Amino acid sequence: MNSFKAWRIPYQGGEAEGGVNTLQAGDLPEGDVLIKAAYSGLNYKDALAVTGKGKIARQFPLTPGIDVAGEVVSDRCGQFSPGDKVLVTGCGMGEVHDGGFAEYVQVPADWVVPLPSAYTPRQAMALGTAGFTVALALIRMEAAGQRPERGDVVVTGASGGVGSLAVDLFSSAGYNVLAVSGKPDAGDYLRKLGASEVVTPDALELGSRPLDKARFAGVVDTVGGELLSGLLAHVQEYGNVAAIGLAGGIKLETTVMPFILRGVSLIGVSTPNCPREQLMESWRRLGDDLRPSDPEAIISSEIGLDGLRVASQELLERKVRGRILVHVSDE
Repeated sequence: MNSFKAWRIPYQGGEAEGGVNTLQAGDLPEGDVLIKAAYSGLNYKDALAVTGKGKIARQFPLTPGIDVAGEVVSDRCGQFSPGDKVLVTGCGMGEVHDGGFAEYVQVPADWVVPLPSAYTPRQAMALGTAGFTVALALIRMEAAGQRPERGDVVVTGASGGVGSLAVDLFSSAGYNVLAVSGKPDAGDYLRKLGASEVVTPDALELGSRPLDKARFAGVVDTVGGELLSGLLAHVQEYGNVAAIGLAGGIKLETTVMPFILRGVSLIGVSTPNCPREQLMESWRRLGDDLRPSDPEAIISSEIGLDGLRVASQELLERKVRGRILVHVSDE
């Protein structure tokens, strides 16, 4: 490999001028494992980086893309053999380290996860950080006592990439899922993924009381802001709320009453700095009991590197349902 293609952000303040560039082997960052990339996925963070609408990239020049799946070319540490199928999610990739929107990726060995045998690289990137985030949320909620028999789990932003996977994975794990989506045409799609009911945010009729009727056993929230605040007041005793997104805003206005009167737990889920043992356990379960019923069902489209700008804009404008795959190079 002498040269390769990558989407490149050239300098701070010039993100919107980024595009597909030809790089040389010497442009690769430091790392133990060289991976020939096959697929990546377009996440909310990636769209912010590509369009320059968010301060995601923290060094320049930078290749965005917080996910990648492909096969090992070489490993200086000897943990992996050439040809091994692997994936990388998060770990600062696409933020402070060149990421997955490139034909070749080089990363530290302890970022690399063996590809679960249940998946092809394409299917693994149908999940990507979105699926990893949902699995980690479910694992943390279960550790805090969440069980299917306790009642409904609400999933907000349900038609997005993370929300779609939350509906699928939680329903597959036996939970009765109430999917919340502002897209009126998303009902059939979400019911096929396993939602027992699909409603709009307004139809929840949450009100503004600091503590209201206990209606939900748990919440997986991808929205944040006002919707999360409203839902907290309706979670039953010792229910759990996983906060995994901010599409609706970063502010959270609430009271201590759900926490001290009902024992509600608000659980934060952060994947870039997740301890490796939790990372490995999440992907183990994604390849086992948390495997989606149909990984292909949540793929909305597949693009090449040259389609990143348009797809990123559409994602930020909430025009996308499910997951966008980025076909980086042939498997």
